[in-house]
Amino acid sequence: MAPMLNDTRNWIDHAELAPDFRVAGSRPAFAEQRAEVRATLWRLLGRLPPRPKVPRVRTLTREDQGTHWQECFEFDNGAGATVPGVLLIPKHVTRKAPAILWNHWHGGQYDGGKIELFQSEHTPEVPGTTLIERGYVVMAIDAYCFGERNGRGPGGRSDKDGSGELTAAKFNLWAGRTLWGMIVRDDLLALDYLCSRPEVDSQRIGTSGISMGATRTWWLMALDDRPRAGVAVCCLTRYRDLLEAQMLPAHGIYYFVPDLLHHFDTEAVIACIAPRPFLSLAGADDSGSPAPGIQKIESAVLPAWQLFDRGEDFRSVLYPKIAHTYTPEMWREMLAWFETRLGSGVDEATTS
Repeated sequence: MAPMLNDTRNWIDHAELAPDFRVAGSRPAFAEQRAEVRATLWRLLGRLPPRPKVPRVRTLTREDQGTHWQECFEFDNGAGATVPGVLLIPKHVTRKAPAILWNHWHGGQYDGGKIELFQSEHTPEVPGTTLIERGYVVMAIDAYCFGERNGRGPGGRSDKDGSGELTAAKFNLWAGRTLWGMIVRDDLLALDYLCSRPEVDSQRIGTSGISMGATRTWWLMALDDRPRAGVAVCCLTRYRDLLEAQMLPAHGIYYFVPDLLHHFDTEAVIACIAPRPFLSLAGADDSGSPAPGIQKIESAVLPAWQLFDRGEDFRSVLYPKIAHTYTPEMWREMLAWFETRLGSGVDEATTS
């Protein structure tokens, strides 16, 4: 029997995909280009419900954890869902402190979510503990289908095999929008709340995460200027290179935005972050983020930062012989990036 033909190349060649994205040659032209890309991104995410102007947040508990206060909260996202979250506040804050919006990963671990802040399963250290020690206010929420939201979608049951997530994606397609758009919309609502907190310096907010958390990080920064620095770990992917590597199975249904490649690829999204500081850390052997695609992104978007004489504020590191994992070296790079771009916060808070 003859081997099965690989039709991937034919699919790509017969699709109307956009040419490679190129950064405009001047600051005014780039400002116009970025506005156009952002407008297209919002349109492609679908008919997202308007965000409430003032987040309707309910604080459920406030506990003394010794070095910090821990608040559990929830807010109505104005789209039929309640979003649970947690906020960690260093004690004895004497002035507004920098803050980190932490974006949890996927990994098919639907029972996870915001509890990632209190674990070191996916990170070299416990994120909440480390960031609090450095004086940051820290926030995390459960994304759709994760943590306390597992089983609270239109499928009506807890998700173990991705069926709940698939049901949520199907519902949103019927409603004329994307599950990804709704996930990012909730992240924007969390950002709204974080900016409103009296303990937080809204001019010094960073955002970070690994895997799906990384993708949430760069989409959030592309769509909103309030995050002043970001670190994305193990998920900077150029979609066409993902196609050519035949690695679409590496990402869940939540990840896909219809018609995006008809307009541009990932580099256009990343360019919207410029000139704010953005750091990407990835393993060269991470099959879900093909290294050639990352290198193409690097060369395509660096000119956006150079337009503002801020080339040092875009950095992308590929680690040889590393797959989809958060290494101690990556962790140190993340902490240093936020310390140099946002300040460590230790002068704003003391621990007891």
